[in-house]
Amino acid sequence: MATTAAPATIYPVTFRRDPAPRIPKQSPQSLLHNSISSASSTTTITTAFPLLRLRRRGTHNADRILASVSSSSAKPKESEQMRPSPVDLVDSILSKVTQTDRGVLLTSDEHQKVAEVAQELRKFCVDKPVKCPLIFGEWDVVYCSVPTSPGGGYRSALGRLIFKTNEMIQVIQAPDTVRNKVSFCAFGFFKGQVVLEGKLKALDDKWIQVIFEPPVLTIGAFDYKYGGQSEVKLEITYVDEKIRLGKGSRGSVFVFQRR
Repeated sequence: MATTAAPATIYPVTFRRDPAPRIPKQSPQSLLHNSISSASSTTTITTAFPLLRLRRRGTHNADRILASVSSSSAKPKESEQMRPSPVDLVDSILSKVTQTDRGVLLTSDEHQKVAEVAQELRKFCVDKPVKCPLIFGEWDVVYCSVPTSPGGGYRSALGRLIFKTNEMIQVIQAPDTVRNKVSFCAFGFFKGQVVLEGKLKALDDKWIQVIFEPPVLTIGAFDYKYGGQSEVKLEITYVDEKIRLGKGSRGSVFVFQRR
Protein backbone atom coordinates (compact mmCIF):
# COMPACT_ATOMS: atom_id res chain seq x y z
CA MET A 1 0.00 0.00 0.00
CA ALA A 2 1.41 3.21 -1.08
CA THR A 3 2.20 5.85 1.45
CA THR A 4 1.06 9.39 0.65
CA ALA A 5 3.65 12.06 1.52
CA ALA A 6 2.51 15.01 3.52
CA PRO A 7 2.48 18.28 1.63
CA ALA A 8 5.53 20.49 2.27
CA THR A 9 5.02 23.57 4.27
CA ILE A 10 6.18 26.77 2.56
CA TYR A 11 7.35 29.56 4.81
CA PRO A 12 7.45 33.08 3.42
CA VAL A 13 10.94 34.52 3.20
CA THR A 14 11.44 38.26 3.42
CA PHE A 15 14.62 39.74 1.92
CA ARG A 16 15.81 43.02 3.49
CA ARG A 17 18.29 45.19 1.65
CA ASP A 18 20.68 46.91 3.99
CA PRO A 19 21.41 50.52 3.08
CA ALA A 20 24.71 51.12 1.30
CA PRO A 21 27.45 52.12 3.70
CA ARG A 22 28.22 55.83 3.66
CA ILE A 23 31.77 56.54 2.66
CA PRO A 24 33.18 59.68 4.27
CA LYS A 25 34.72 62.26 2.01
CA GLN A 26 38.44 61.96 1.83
CA SER A 27 41.15 64.19 0.53
CA PRO A 28 43.15 62.99 -2.49
CA GLN A 29 46.11 62.32 -0.22
CA SER A 30 44.01 60.14 2.14
CA LEU A 31 42.35 58.41 -0.78
CA LEU A 32 45.71 57.58 -2.27
CA HIS A 33 46.97 56.22 1.05
CA ASN A 34 43.88 54.02 1.59
CA SER A 35 44.01 52.82 -2.01
CA ILE A 36 47.58 51.67 -1.77
CA SER A 37 47.07 49.99 1.61
CA SER A 38 44.06 47.97 0.36
CA ALA A 39 44.91 45.30 -2.20
CA SER A 40 41.30 44.85 -3.20
CA SER A 41 40.58 48.45 -3.98
CA THR A 42 42.01 48.42 -7.46
CA THR A 43 39.31 50.69 -8.83
CA THR A 44 39.93 53.25 -6.12
CA ILE A 45 43.64 53.31 -6.92
CA THR A 46 42.84 53.85 -10.57
CA THR A 47 40.64 56.85 -9.85
CA ALA A 48 42.94 58.24 -7.19
CA PHE A 49 45.97 58.74 -9.41
CA PRO A 50 44.20 60.88 -12.02
CA LEU A 51 42.88 63.07 -9.22
CA LEU A 52 46.35 63.44 -7.84
CA ARG A 53 47.83 64.19 -11.23
CA LEU A 54 45.17 66.79 -11.92
CA ARG A 55 45.70 68.43 -8.58
CA ARG A 56 49.46 68.51 -9.01
CA ARG A 57 49.23 69.82 -12.55
CA GLY A 58 47.01 72.69 -11.49
CA THR A 59 49.22 73.51 -8.52
CA HIS A 60 52.34 73.44 -10.67
CA ASN A 61 50.81 75.83 -13.20
CA ALA A 62 49.67 78.16 -10.46
CA ASP A 63 53.11 78.10 -8.85
CA ARG A 64 54.71 78.76 -12.21
CA ILE A 65 52.42 81.75 -12.86
CA LEU A 66 53.07 83.18 -9.40
CA ALA A 67 56.80 82.68 -9.80
CA SER A 68 56.69 84.41 -13.17
CA VAL A 69 54.78 87.39 -11.75
CA SER A 70 57.10 87.61 -8.76
CA SER A 71 60.16 87.41 -10.98
CA SER A 72 58.93 90.09 -13.37
CA SER A 73 57.98 92.42 -10.53
CA ALA A 74 61.39 91.91 -8.88
CA LYS A 75 63.42 92.76 -11.98
CA PRO A 76 63.05 96.56 -11.77
CA LYS A 77 64.10 96.50 -8.14
CA GLU A 78 67.21 94.48 -9.01
CA SER A 79 68.13 96.86 -11.83
CA GLU A 80 67.66 99.81 -9.52
CA GLN A 81 69.92 98.19 -6.96
CA MET A 82 72.57 97.43 -9.59
CA ARG A 83 72.57 100.98 -10.95
CA PRO A 84 75.59 102.83 -9.50
CA SER A 85 74.98 105.97 -7.47
CA PRO A 86 76.68 109.33 -8.21
CA VAL A 87 78.92 108.80 -5.20
CA ASP A 88 80.11 105.46 -6.58
CA LEU A 89 80.69 106.96 -10.02
CA VAL A 90 82.66 109.89 -8.60
CA ASP A 91 84.88 107.53 -6.61
CA SER A 92 85.30 105.35 -9.69
CA ILE A 93 86.40 108.14 -12.01
CA LEU A 94 88.82 109.57 -9.45
CA SER A 95 90.38 106.15 -8.90
CA LYS A 96 90.94 105.84 -12.65
CA VAL A 97 92.72 109.19 -13.08
CA THR A 98 94.71 109.45 -9.83
CA GLN A 99 98.50 109.26 -10.27
CA THR A 100 98.29 109.15 -14.06
CA ASP A 101 99.98 112.53 -14.69
CA ARG A 102 96.53 113.94 -15.47
CA GLY A 103 95.80 111.15 -17.94
CA VAL A 104 99.10 111.05 -19.83
CA LEU A 105 99.97 107.58 -18.52
CA LEU A 106 96.65 105.99 -19.46
CA THR A 107 96.15 103.66 -22.41
CA SER A 108 93.44 104.21 -24.99
CA ASP A 109 91.27 101.56 -23.33
CA GLU A 110 91.67 103.27 -19.95
CA HIS A 111 90.74 106.62 -21.49
CA GLN A 112 87.62 104.95 -22.86
CA LYS A 113 86.65 103.69 -19.40
CA VAL A 114 87.03 107.20 -17.99
CA ALA A 115 84.82 108.53 -20.77
CA GLU A 116 82.17 105.89 -20.00
CA VAL A 117 82.02 106.85 -16.32
CA ALA A 118 81.87 110.54 -17.27
CA GLN A 119 78.96 109.73 -19.59
CA GLU A 120 77.12 108.00 -16.75
CA LEU A 121 77.64 110.99 -14.47
CA ARG A 122 75.99 113.23 -17.05
CA LYS A 123 72.68 111.61 -16.10
CA PHE A 124 72.99 113.03 -12.58
CA CYS A 125 73.99 116.55 -13.53
CA VAL A 126 71.85 119.46 -12.33
CA ASP A 127 69.55 120.99 -14.94
CA LYS A 128 71.43 124.30 -15.26
CA PRO A 129 75.04 123.73 -14.17
CA VAL A 130 76.23 127.11 -15.48
CA LYS A 131 74.00 128.80 -12.91
CA CYS A 132 74.96 126.39 -10.10
CA PRO A 133 77.08 128.10 -7.38
CA LEU A 134 79.09 124.89 -7.01
CA ILE A 135 81.15 125.78 -10.09
CA PHE A 136 82.94 128.52 -8.12
CA GLY A 137 86.07 127.73 -6.15
CA GLU A 138 89.58 126.33 -6.63
CA TRP A 139 89.93 123.20 -8.74
CA ASP A 140 92.80 120.85 -9.51
CA VAL A 141 92.95 119.65 -13.09
CA VAL A 142 93.36 115.93 -12.42
CA TYR A 143 92.59 114.63 -15.91
CA CYS A 144 92.28 115.63 -19.53
CA SER A 145 91.85 113.23 -22.42
CA VAL A 146 94.10 115.50 -24.56
CA PRO A 147 97.27 116.48 -22.62
CA THR A 148 97.85 119.77 -24.44
CA SER A 149 94.30 121.08 -23.94
CA PRO A 150 94.80 122.51 -20.43
CA GLY A 151 98.50 123.43 -20.61
CA GLY A 152 99.33 124.02 -24.25
CA GLY A 153 102.93 123.40 -25.27
CA TYR A 154 103.99 122.96 -21.65
CA ARG A 155 102.06 119.69 -21.63
CA SER A 156 103.27 118.36 -24.98
CA ALA A 157 105.70 115.43 -25.08
CA LEU A 158 108.69 117.76 -25.35
CA GLY A 159 107.25 120.27 -22.92
CA ARG A 160 106.79 117.62 -20.23
CA LEU A 161 110.48 116.72 -20.54
CA ILE A 162 111.62 120.31 -19.98
CA PHE A 163 108.86 121.56 -17.70
CA LYS A 164 107.89 119.02 -15.08
CA THR A 165 104.36 119.92 -14.04
CA ASN A 166 103.79 120.32 -10.32
CA GLU A 167 100.27 121.76 -10.24
CA MET A 168 97.48 122.64 -12.61
CA ILE A 169 94.85 124.80 -10.97
CA GLN A 170 91.74 126.55 -12.19
CA VAL A 171 90.08 129.20 -10.05
CA ILE A 172 86.56 130.42 -10.85
CA GLN A 173 85.45 133.48 -8.92
CA ALA A 174 81.99 135.01 -8.97
CA PRO A 175 80.68 136.51 -11.02
CA ASP A 176 82.84 135.82 -14.11
CA THR A 177 86.59 135.60 -13.41
CA VAL A 178 88.64 132.55 -14.42
CA ARG A 179 92.31 132.03 -13.64
CA ASN A 180 94.37 129.08 -14.90
CA LYS A 181 97.78 128.37 -13.43
CA VAL A 182 100.39 125.77 -14.35
CA SER A 183 103.35 125.53 -11.98
CA PHE A 184 106.44 123.61 -13.06
CA CYS A 185 110.13 122.96 -12.52
CA ALA A 186 112.22 123.72 -15.63
CA PHE A 187 115.24 121.49 -16.29
CA GLY A 188 114.90 120.20 -12.76
CA PHE A 189 116.21 123.46 -11.25
CA PHE A 190 114.11 126.52 -12.07
CA LYS A 191 110.68 126.83 -10.54
CA GLY A 192 108.13 128.80 -12.51
CA GLN A 193 104.50 129.17 -13.48
CA VAL A 194 102.25 130.27 -16.30
CA VAL A 195 99.06 132.18 -15.46
CA LEU A 196 96.12 132.98 -17.72
CA GLU A 197 93.27 135.24 -16.62
CA GLY A 198 90.00 135.47 -18.46
CA LYS A 199 86.33 136.33 -18.36
CA LEU A 200 83.58 133.75 -18.27
CA LYS A 201 80.49 134.12 -20.41
CA ALA A 202 77.50 131.77 -20.26
CA LEU A 203 76.40 130.65 -23.72
CA ASP A 204 73.42 128.67 -22.40
CA ASP A 205 72.55 126.57 -19.35
CA LYS A 206 75.48 124.18 -19.90
CA TRP A 207 78.07 125.83 -22.15
CA ILE A 208 80.50 128.56 -21.13
CA GLN A 209 83.02 130.60 -23.09
CA VAL A 210 86.22 131.99 -21.58
CA ILE A 211 88.37 134.58 -23.33
CA PHE A 212 91.87 134.66 -21.81
CA GLU A 213 94.34 137.50 -21.85
CA PRO A 214 97.91 136.75 -23.03
CA PRO A 215 99.66 134.33 -20.62
CA VAL A 216 102.20 135.55 -18.10
CA LEU A 217 105.32 133.42 -17.59
CA THR A 218 107.10 133.75 -14.25
CA ILE A 219 110.51 132.22 -13.54
CA GLY A 220 112.12 133.35 -10.33
CA ALA A 221 111.72 137.13 -10.10
CA PHE A 222 111.11 137.62 -13.82
CA ASP A 223 107.66 137.99 -15.41
CA TYR A 224 107.14 137.80 -19.12
CA LYS A 225 103.91 138.29 -21.05
CA TYR A 226 103.78 136.71 -24.46
CA GLY A 227 101.38 135.65 -27.18
CA GLY A 228 97.87 136.95 -27.62
CA GLN A 229 94.36 136.28 -26.46
CA SER A 230 92.94 132.76 -26.49
CA GLU A 231 89.44 131.40 -26.28
CA VAL A 232 87.94 128.17 -25.03
CA LYS A 233 84.42 126.77 -24.94
CA LEU A 234 83.50 124.17 -22.36
CA GLU A 235 80.36 122.25 -21.53
CA ILE A 236 79.80 121.56 -17.83
CA THR A 237 78.56 117.97 -17.78
CA TYR A 238 78.56 117.36 -14.01
CA VAL A 239 79.28 119.27 -10.82
CA ASP A 240 78.98 118.60 -7.09
CA GLU A 241 80.87 119.44 -3.92
CA LYS A 242 83.77 117.17 -4.90
CA ILE A 243 84.35 117.17 -8.65
CA ARG A 244 83.42 118.99 -11.84
CA LEU A 245 83.42 117.46 -15.29
CA GLY A 246 83.74 119.32 -18.56
CA LYS A 247 83.78 118.59 -22.26
CA GLY A 248 85.58 120.86 -24.70
CA SER A 249 84.24 121.95 -28.06
CA ARG A 250 86.60 119.47 -29.72
CA GLY A 251 85.59 116.57 -27.49
CA SER A 252 88.26 116.77 -24.78
CA VAL A 253 87.09 115.38 -21.42
CA PHE A 254 88.18 117.21 -18.26
CA VAL A 255 88.02 116.14 -14.62
CA PHE A 256 88.44 118.85 -11.98
CA GLN A 257 88.71 118.02 -8.27
CA ARG A 258 87.91 120.63 -5.66
CA ARG A 259 90.91 121.70 -3.57
